[in-house]
Parts: sequence; C-alpha cells; structure tokens
Amino acid sequence: MGVSKQVEIKKSKPTQLNRSLTLFPLVFMGLAYMIPMAVFSPYGIVSVITEGRVPAAYLTALIMIAFTAYSYGRMIKAYPSTGSAYTYTQQSIGVYPGFIVGWVVMMDYLFLPMLNVLAGGIFLNAAIPSVPFWVWALIFIVPITICSILGVKLSARLNTLFILFQVMFVVTFVALAIYQISTQNIGMGFSLRSFYNPELAFFPVITGASIVATSFLGFDAVTTFAEETKDPKRTVPKAIFLVAVIGGSIFIIVSYMLASVFPDFTAYKNTDAASEEIIGALGGTFLTSFFIAALSVGGIGGILAAQSSGARLLYAMGRDSVLPSKFFAYLHPKYKTPVNNILIVALICAGAFFIDLDLGFSLVNFGALFAFTFVNLSVIAHFYIKNKQRGLMGTLLYLLIPMIGACLSFGIWLNLSTNALVVGGIWTFLGIVYLLFLTKGFSKRPPQYHFEE
Repeated sequence: MGVSKQVEIKKSKPTQLNRSLTLFPLVFMGLAYMIPMAVFSPYGIVSVITEGRVPAAYLTALIMIAFTAYSYGRMIKAYPSTGSAYTYTQQSIGVYPGFIVGWVVMMDYLFLPMLNVLAGGIFLNAAIPSVPFWVWALIFIVPITICSILGVKLSARLNTLFILFQVMFVVTFVALAIYQISTQNIGMGFSLRSFYNPELAFFPVITGASIVATSFLGFDAVTTFAEETKDPKRTVPKAIFLVAVIGGSIFIIVSYMLASVFPDFTAYKNTDAASEEIIGALGGTFLTSFFIAALSVGGIGGILAAQSSGARLLYAMGRDSVLPSKFFAYLHPKYKTPVNNILIVALICAGAFFIDLDLGFSLVNFGALFAFTFVNLSVIAHFYIKNKQRGLMGTLLYLLIPMIGACLSFGIWLNLSTNALVVGGIWTFLGIVYLLFLTKGFSKRPPQYHFEE
C-alpha cells in the first residue's frame, strides 16, 4: 500500500495568536517558568552530594545547558513556531520522530504546572496548617487559569511583578549574607573553595550538575510563545540567552552565599530543608517570612508560565491535526488564547491531589531532557545535513556545538532515576501506539504544518 500524500496545514486568521510580547516581558515569562527561588529547594541534597560545592554544580550545569540554549536559538530562527521542540524535530528530522518528541515533551509542559501546585500546596499547608492542602491547590489553580485565558500579555505583566518580588528577596538575602560575613566573620568568608577544592574529586560536582540542570527548565519555554512575540526570529533567541544567563547567575550567586554562610554540609538538621535552616539562622523571623512569601510568589508565577506554555504546545499539535483540531486548535474569539487547552492543563493540575513529587519530577525531567537532545540533533539535521552548511564555521556551529549539546543532554537523561526511565518509557510506548493508530500502521504520514514567511 502506497504512502499517501502528506497533508499540509496553512495558517489562517481564525487560528492566529496575537503578537503582543516584546523582549523583556518574554524574558520574565521564561524566568517565571524557571522560578529563581527554585535554587533553595535542592540545595541541601546537592550540597551533600557535591561535598559543599553547589555553586560549582550550577556553573557546570549552566555550561552544559548553554549548548542546548544555542541550539534552541538557531532553530527558532528557522521555525518561529509555538510548537518548540516538537516542530523543530518534525520539520528537520521527520514527522514520525517529531510526533514522538511532541508526545514525550507533553510530560514536561503538562505535568510541571501540576507539580508547582503540589509543591506550593504542601509548602503552604506546612507553613499554615489550619488551611488544608486542597484549599491552597484551588487558590493556585482557579485564579491562574482565569489569568491565562485573559491573554498572554496579562500573564507577562503578572510574571514581571512575581519575578521582581523574588529578586527583591534574593538581593535582601545576599546583602544580609555579605554584611554578616564581613562584620561577624561567620562561615568560611569569601572563599572560592565552593567552586574548586583541589582536595576533592570533581565527579561529585558532575553528579550535582545533572540534578540542578533541571532547575534551568524555562529558557526553552519562551519558544512556545514565538507566535505571540513581535519579530520572533530576533527577539526569542535573545530571550533564550538572557533567561539562561540571568537564571544561572541567580542560582550561582545564591548557592555561593548559602555555602559561604554555612559551609559545613554535614551539620544540617534536615537535609531537605537546609536552605530554610540557613535563612532562619541568618535573618530570623523577618527573613524567614520574606522567604516563605517569595517562594509562594515564585510558585504562582511558575504555574502561570507553565500552564501557558503547555496550552500552546497542545495548540500547535491540534493545529497540525495530530490532536483533534476542532478542540485543541480552538482560540477564544476575543482573547485569542487556546482556552480549551488552558482548561485541560488546569484539570491536569488537579492531579496534584493524587500524585507524589518524585513521580511528577520524573515525568518532567524525562520529557525535558528528551526534548533537549532532539533540539540539538535538529540543528545538525537542518543546517549541516539538509542545508549543507559544512564549511569550517558550519562544522563548528552546526555539527560540533549541537553534538556536544545532544551528548550532554542525553547523558543527563540516562542518569535519571530508574523510576523516571520506566514511567517515561511507558508514556513513550503509549505515544507509539497512538501514532500507529493515527497513521493506520504507518501507511500514511501524520499531518504537518506548512510554514510561510
């Protein structure tokens, strides 16, 4: 049986998103997705693993992520689509791999907002036990869903405020830490031993980097807003670079100050809450209260950004008719937002009542690192193989750099927990089964979006 002609889907006015975002609102959306306050959560665990060298782990992770950020910047210029890794793989490598990448990356974009609801609800329930978890969850889900429906411009404005509040806390924490170290002579002072210690092996830093690398999820999320950004081929690559560098700088500076104030990683009362212990000792009730407020605001911003990104991935797949287009490609007639998809993500957020953090993070990390690997491979396929840019600079820019990025991403992916690989593998298998159904046993190709300048 012959392969039927590929279906091409052209843009039309009813399915166009509004272009309203400029550079800095887009950067704030990416930082909100990343959540700058996230540096405090894994600090104790990573401090033990790296033997007190958390800043070195974040610096290593930033270098590793830089290769993939470069590849995202290249691919968004070629395909300025809201589909992100799904579209890049589909257009550069093939429709079948593209579908699988889109299916797998859904775990990242759809389950991350649910995890933020879960983590925020657990944290606030512990801080204020009189308010049950389900109340906090609803407080997160309902208003955020309404804001997402009302438009990406409103979401960007809110996330700008959320990021500024988190930055205020970070500045306060760093200033207080510097003051205490300078005047009270606490900790180890301004030493570089948290970056480099010749007495210790470097491998634990690599292990720590593979853990904290997932803290950088967010620089890639800005690509899902490409069709709502003015001049996306210029703006989105800049936003990718700024989100990675600003977020990475915050992570490195904060972890360095935490290590400088309290260098003895063997003395934590509770490894999971090590950063809270340090903050409490450093600034007492005031800094602790500020910390709780900033962490809560960061969680809200993360949910808002992640819900918006996930809804746009579903929109891209619906527009391609990979998912039922009548439902998933529908845009609100007034707000031009994928309202059906936003409501689906809100329903998935309700899964926070039934899932644990370990399983949720396994799904998110599996999907994100899988996507990173294929985005790097897409650069090679598009520029080096298809466009034959194989000169000296072409080999460097379109083969060596993305190949390093692919190997690093794949290496971190292989080092995920067994639970992550098993659950992610099951999800991938289900995607292959659905692809078989969609293509009637690969007798026809899935629809593919047709780009026009």
